[in-house]
Amino acid sequence: MDAVVKVFCVHTEPNFSLPWQRKRQFSSNSSGFIIKDRRVLTNAHSVEHHTQVKVKKRGSDTKYLATVLAIGTECDIAMLTVSNDEFWEDVTPVDFGSLPRLQDAVTVVGYPIGGDTISVTSGVVSRIEVTSYVHGATELLGVQIDAAINAGNSGGPAFNDRGECVGIAFQSLKHEDAENIGYVIPTPVITHFITDYVRSGDYTGFPILGIEWQKMENPDLRKALGMKGIQKGVRIRRVEPTAPAYKYLQASDILLSFDAEDIANDGTGVWQYGKDYDYDAPVKLLDKLLHSMSQCDDEQLVVVSQVLVADINIGYEDIVNTQVIAFNGTPVRNLKHLAIMVEKCTDPFLRFDLEYQQIVVLETNAAKAATPEILATHCIPSAMSDDLKTS
Repeated sequence: MDAVVKVFCVHTEPNFSLPWQRKRQFSSNSSGFIIKDRRVLTNAHSVEHHTQVKVKKRGSDTKYLATVLAIGTECDIAMLTVSNDEFWEDVTPVDFGSLPRLQDAVTVVGYPIGGDTISVTSGVVSRIEVTSYVHGATELLGVQIDAAINAGNSGGPAFNDRGECVGIAFQSLKHEDAENIGYVIPTPVITHFITDYVRSGDYTGFPILGIEWQKMENPDLRKALGMKGIQKGVRIRRVEPTAPAYKYLQASDILLSFDAEDIANDGTGVWQYGKDYDYDAPVKLLDKLLHSMSQCDDEQLVVVSQVLVADINIGYEDIVNTQVIAFNGTPVRNLKHLAIMVEKCTDPFLRFDLEYQQIVVLETNAAKAATPEILATHCIPSAMSDDLKTS
């Protein structure tokens, strides 16, 4: 347990409505643990938008400055290191164990709220399956345990009865009908993250197949698509054009197996183990995030988050969180593409086609002439960031 550390982070989140500013700083405490090669693992959400990160060992009153080496948002893991040699003295790195089995005992160690000293919580593995990772809005393998994971526990290790780390605590289920349900990131996911960093010097991510599929539980559907009576599988609905699978799969293909494992008609495979709502969220954009597919490698959704008050913008002030579809008839590929088109525009008008058939039209010369005054009025240092400038 001496390898388990407390993580102190000062966060400065971006302000997406006012991108030239940042939000007010705030602090958080979480947990982490030391692994080999002078590295520390914690959760990605524990150091997200970090300005400063410090770590403190058990029984010590010294906080050491830490450097963030890599952040894996989709797997909710971050890797840190400390340059001060004193931090690494008299500490034994944590060893990793294999994926636990159902009903295996686990012990979660960390620094949750309610005290300053280390805390130990015991439980058993109650479920192992592909789990929704809230922080990255992704789905990866996860382990559910019947031990409470509270604020501050995030990033702490989960040990088996041999003292091996079998996961990282990262989230819990908060529901009036559920108690003491926590989730840990299992070792296969952790190993992929570490191996990725060691191989490339950075975190590059998890591969995705890039397809959407349909269940084949209806016998008439299977018969119509030419499947034999004993065959099982799923139907390909569509394939992402930028995915490697695009070269080999197409709509209405039937996937029968994956890595030599048969796929059931409901999309499952064989394993060895046999209310709140945020009305302020632009929900329509989530549909694009979760269900749309990129048509090119550099495609981005460009969104009008708000319209700044100015005489030239009269009538457009109510436009918020609305996607820009095209500029002067040309589909918008990404933010830089839009910036280049606007800067080089010689047409008499700037026309922005937005979703839901909305349009914004500004006189080109008047809009460009008004830009310096708008920037000064709203204390904006530059019309765009350096990476968007054309010269």
